[in-house]
Amino acid sequence: MIPNQQQSPPVPADDGAPQVTVTGRGACSQVPDKLTISIGIETRRDTVPAAYAGAATAVQAILRRLQSLGVAADDTTSSALNVRAETNWQEGAGNVVSGYLVSSSFAVRLDYRTNARDQSAQDVIVATVEAGGNDVRLNGLQPSVSDSAQAAARARELAWADAASKAEHFAALAGRAIGLVLIITEGEPAAVGPSPVPVMARALNTEAIPLEAGESTVEAAVTVSWELI
Repeated sequence: MIPNQQQSPPVPADDGAPQVTVTGRGACSQVPDKLTISIGIETRRDTVPAAYAGAATAVQAILRRLQSLGVAADDTTSSALNVRAETNWQEGAGNVVSGYLVSSSFAVRLDYRTNARDQSAQDVIVATVEAGGNDVRLNGLQPSVSDSAQAAARARELAWADAASKAEHFAALAGRAIGLVLIITEGEPAAVGPSPVPVMARALNTEAIPLEAGESTVEAAVTVSWELI
């Protein structure tokens, strides 16, 4: 029988021992595969019920059109509903209610290039504008990456290689070499994607606007201390 072997705890580095501490950084780019479209509806009418009914009609028309294009119900999320009075200043009367505005917004998540029925994101946007008419507002587009784990791992590898290269360079400048790793501190990676593109639809326009995915970059940073030998 092989006796149990006890592993001794790591010996903390001597604060007085020579060491070098550097920060390495790495980044890996990835083409976005998802696109979130922020859609808004605004209806102005003389009464609240009329404004609300107008907004409901527009939203229902858009959702039916999206469904006909193969957009699943669970890929659409409502995010806001507001009702407010609009006023105008009149001399001698003050603020006078001129009508009521009902606004609603929701987000649609799509595969960036195509959805289930091979309809492009451009087609979905055109269909939204056609179905909603002058009441529709396209508030922005947000490309994203559904799984960035592989890119994040590669970014960490590049950050480590960058740190090791710097440490070896500094050690050589000091006439030393790097030895054991003493401390590893991982920085917080920050995912940076293409900026949202605001698109306001004030009138019916059925011509598709080209959409470019660009790239989403995952960044990593690591701070490492090596002993100098």
